[in-house]
Amino acid sequence: FLTGKLNGRPVVVATSGVGKVNAAMVATLVIERFTPAELIFTGIAGAIRPDLKPGDLVIGEKTAQHDLGNLTAEGFQLRGMRNPVDWNRNPVYLEADTRLLALAESAAGQLEFPKVKIGNDERSPRVVRGIIVTGDVFVSSPAKKEELRKSMNASAVDMEGAAVAQICRQFKIPCLVIRGISDSADADARQQAGLYLGVAVRNSAQLVAEIARKLAANR
Repeated sequence: FLTGKLNGRPVVVATSGVGKVNAAMVATLVIERFTPAELIFTGIAGAIRPDLKPGDLVIGEKTAQHDLGNLTAEGFQLRGMRNPVDWNRNPVYLEADTRLLALAESAAGQLEFPKVKIGNDERSPRVVRGIIVTGDVFVSSPAKKEELRKSMNASAVDMEGAAVAQICRQFKIPCLVIRGISDSADADARQQAGLYLGVAVRNSAQLVAEIARKLAANR
């Protein structure tokens, strides 16, 4: 953990590592040790929406775990797990905190991200709202990508976000997940992620830093 202050307000930065278990563990430790007023989780993701390209950002208005549910003879059925605190069942789709959503969109509108060169083209990164789906698997499959688009209306796929959102819901901590697009989640996703990891991380970090400044200024 790294701790500091922004405009006199305490800020904690932590790295989770890859996967839902690691992310949930770190989120829990942050909440128990520091009692944050809100939690923002960021990193990279694969694009499910065909119009999203490396360097773009997805603000998660909802998150969901695409590999959590029941596998029956009829196929796979999504399901939310029960909250071990009150035993109520979590919804499949976890909604982001509305205040943080509005703050993120306001921050994005005030930033200018450097253009990204993709092949022979240069384009300005876009920031969109969307559904971020999470699973303990790196998606590099056109078939899986299409399935997630059709069955869950996903914009992006990652390996941590919805797990953090679930922890925050259970601890009643306002939460927002933001992902920088590093690849297209299809056959050449690994190669793309290697090329565009830096720009995806840079853009997502820039947006989160601006949100943090706004949060500190508003208190």
